[in-house]
Amino acid sequence: MKKVNYSPLVCLALLFSMAAQAADDINDYSLEQVVIFSRHGLRAPLSTPSSSLGKMTPNLWPQWDTKPSYLTTRGGVLETYFGHYINTWLVKNKLLTDDKCPTEDDVYIYANSLQRTIATAQFFSFGAFPGCLVPVVHKEKMGTMDPLFSPIIRDDSEAFKQRAVASINATADLNTGIDGLNTKLQPAYQDMAKIINYTKSANCKQEQQCDFAKQPTTFKIIAGQEPGVSGPIRTGTSISDAFILQYYEGAKLSDIAWGGIKDNEQFERLVSIKESYNTVLFGSPVVAKEVSARLLSYIDNTLIHNQGKAKVTFLVGHDSNVASMFAALKIKPYVLPNQFETTPIGGKVFFERWKDNTSGKQFIKIEYKYQSTDQIRNLEQLNQQNPPQNVVLEMADCPINKQGFCPLTTFKTAMSKLLK
Repeated sequence: MKKVNYSPLVCLALLFSMAAQAADDINDYSLEQVVIFSRHGLRAPLSTPSSSLGKMTPNLWPQWDTKPSYLTTRGGVLETYFGHYINTWLVKNKLLTDDKCPTEDDVYIYANSLQRTIATAQFFSFGAFPGCLVPVVHKEKMGTMDPLFSPIIRDDSEAFKQRAVASINATADLNTGIDGLNTKLQPAYQDMAKIINYTKSANCKQEQQCDFAKQPTTFKIIAGQEPGVSGPIRTGTSISDAFILQYYEGAKLSDIAWGGIKDNEQFERLVSIKESYNTVLFGSPVVAKEVSARLLSYIDNTLIHNQGKAKVTFLVGHDSNVASMFAALKIKPYVLPNQFETTPIGGKVFFERWKDNTSGKQFIKIEYKYQSTDQIRNLEQLNQQNPPQNVVLEMADCPINKQGFCPLTTFKTAMSKLLK
């Protein structure tokens, strides 16, 4: 094939033409409604001297000025920044206006009834609608899980338990199950055991369990409770979570993990334990469908059947909700640039309903907007010059076009099959 060389002026003209075409594509559609599901913001870890993690190391865990699992002050500031940015996005897309406070027909904010989720919603509201009284709804007593956000097992049959365990094992490793995954994670386990000085821990001395990687692995599939997997993958998840929360909170690198983490590659290796745990437990198809059913039904009713009157519905829950939703929706594999996590702290999943202004046809677009690791750690303000990261997601049963749109009719069909 003959190679064609274009002059710089022609190339520049082509670029302007493409940009104009993209702008025309955007202007051809109107945003009708959006449901935003947010993971709670930056919280304090559960690592205290008296906690189970306190028994995993002779080292003293750092003490935070925030109660364990509560949203931190930095977390509140980051959520305020995010709220401000999302308001500008909503105004830009003409779903809201910036000259008046939103009404109940404009915005509905609903959080799980834990401090970190409620506080996340409050700081979001403050950042998005400063000076306005936009209520944050939570339906249970503070400190109690709302059934909508609680990823618990409801089927108490033995048949379901067997299918759930088989699904978890298949997700962990198609051939060797959770044992095979533990083998793959062996380098990360060894690294973690060295960092926490596990052989000198109370767990080793008192329980005579001195090989971190050989902690007994068991499954917990009990109606009325969250699914669980014990063993090194569960312990490693809690420890790596504590490390990454220290990093997000802006601690000195020499203070994180007692100075045991030397570079990003090592950090990512440790965080891979946590990522594997969430994927295996909440991302296994059988479990995901079971624990996400109520939440997906709520989103379906709000977005498709218009049972929620508000143009913008903002929900605040947990990474377990995001992981199970994505698995149940059959979201295709995705990569989040500039992040250690696949369900990052404070990350927001946008379910958007758009209308083609010419044909009147409606479409669904799913986007993941999140703060990069550096944006969180450096407490960076979000704006048009420094926006959050953004990745368009695609459901296997709802193919998207070049704008990221899937026809609403196709989305309805996929949701109907899922929620049977």
